[in-house]
Amino acid sequence: MTPTTIIDLGRHALELTLLVSAPMFIAALVTGLIVSIFQAATQINEQTLSFVPKLVATFVTLIVAGPWMLTLLTDYIQRLYESIPSMIG
Repeated sequence: MTPTTIIDLGRHALELTLLVSAPMFIAALVTGLIVSIFQAATQINEQTLSFVPKLVATFVTLIVAGPWMLTLLTDYIQRLYESIPSMIG
């Protein structure tokens, strides 16, 4: 294995990690922004008011985008296992 191969493997793994985690992060970010605007408008400073909606949004996003994320991960793992013989020899 050359250093270029190792760097490519690491780069692809990081790209996949960012791609898989992005929907949940975006959902939590948007939900947090909406809840923050609501809290600023009503002057309610309850901690659970910001935590629970983010948690629910993250779970809903996981349910909706879960099959897509699982497909990406399994495809990556299959390609990785199939490329093992070419990496060794």
